[in-house]
Amino acid sequence: MRAISAWLMLLGLAAFATAGVGAELTDSASYVSIQAPTVALRHVAIIDGTGAAPRTDQTLIIVNGRIAIVGSAADTPIPAGALLRDFPGYAVLPGLIGMHDHLFYTASREAQRNSAAGLEPGLVVNEIPYSAPRLYLAAGVTTLRTTGSIEPYTDLKVRSRIESGAMPGPHLDLTAPYLEGRGTPFAQMHELTGPAEAGKFVDQWATAGMSSFKAYMNITRAELAAAVAAAHRRGLRITGHLCSVSWPEAIAAGIDDLEHGPVYTDSEFVAGREPDKCPAAKAVAASWSGKSVTDPDVAGLIRTLVAHQVAVTSTLPVFELGVPGRPPMQRRALDAMASGARDSYLTFRAQLDPADAAPARLFRAEMDFERAFAAAGGLLLAGPDPTGAGGVLPGFGDQRELELLVEAGFTALQAIEIGTRNGARFMHREREIGSIAPGMRADLMLVRGDPAVHINDIENVEVVFKDGLGYDPKRLLEAVRGQVGIR
Repeated sequence: MRAISAWLMLLGLAAFATAGVGAELTDSASYVSIQAPTVALRHVAIIDGTGAAPRTDQTLIIVNGRIAIVGSAADTPIPAGALLRDFPGYAVLPGLIGMHDHLFYTASREAQRNSAAGLEPGLVVNEIPYSAPRLYLAAGVTTLRTTGSIEPYTDLKVRSRIESGAMPGPHLDLTAPYLEGRGTPFAQMHELTGPAEAGKFVDQWATAGMSSFKAYMNITRAELAAAVAAAHRRGLRITGHLCSVSWPEAIAAGIDDLEHGPVYTDSEFVAGREPDKCPAAKAVAASWSGKSVTDPDVAGLIRTLVAHQVAVTSTLPVFELGVPGRPPMQRRALDAMASGARDSYLTFRAQLDPADAAPARLFRAEMDFERAFAAAGGLLLAGPDPTGAGGVLPGFGDQRELELLVEAGFTALQAIEIGTRNGARFMHREREIGSIAPGMRADLMLVRGDPAVHINDIENVEVVFKDGLGYDPKRLLEAVRGQVGIR
């Protein structure tokens, strides 16, 4: 009888799994609201991602997933058989390119830290392969770099299913598991044993299908140099969220990109710093307290970054979480969170000390650095890093990043270029994505209002086009209600 019961249970699980796969095969199409071989969007403003002034009252024509024509609505004929949609009062932008995004969620680690046994065998974070891709797409993100993987085989499967049309989501540039050294607090991260393993690690995951790499906080200089060399041999790129290795040391090793900006991650100014050792986070922040972009050593760092063509990825939303009273609370984000994730985030937020002015000063210092870096000719990228205490959500955080760049002093058009074309340039895909011109892939976002004047209008997404298919953000958001943090 027990054998029969076990067999029936396994049969039921198999049927459940098969049913789930079948449902997914048609899932992506259920979110599409505009679909035709030829689509004409008429009476729209065009913000093309190049930093150029918007063009008003335009017609944009999509043919077989590509932008075919962009021209004046008065002078551009509509092809026979085209699906015509008029959108006066709306703007079309390139789809956002998120350069520091993830498919996991970390708010649960706050609860783990508050538990006596919570850190054994290390912090564990939840993969959210269902809700994250839908959130990104709903917010207008059509391409993203995952910038560090916790569950690499899940990430590979998500990319495969998105590209096959089985599930909705952006195009994914998958980053391999973190290149991390000894001493990581995360249970799901491998710890490298030396430079030889670092090179093999890159080769292994490149062969598995990962297209980029990320060095992490406890990697050594020798391990980083070996990883950079292995990635470059394959024509791939490597970025880093560093601590044990300073920014000048990483530049010397040949790194392509540095995450977060230096105020929170560059340990070069820490007094008594030990080589290949990550100082305490407070020590790094303290070493930048009082620094200015006009200081000779900071200006020298900027010159070195630009001279070596090392990009910097701005991730302002994740640091805004630590500033008391910020960011503005949004119902859409709270509605998307699972109840436990929401409670964890709200508890963290309530515990911030409103009298502590230091986080705001550091936040402003990071903004100032990013302005100075871009003004010097550096390639600034954009991504929210949806981690930390859980208040930065996929997609919503990408929009918030552009809003914060404007607060930092960039114009709205500059912020949009940073969030679109700059990412395409870094990935050497600027002839394919990141701007609006005939021949480019029709990865676009249609928003109500004028984000060139009011950057917050970037949140008013009406339709997201990916490969010419128009997705309905409302359907995507409804599908993830209450799911972020658990699914």
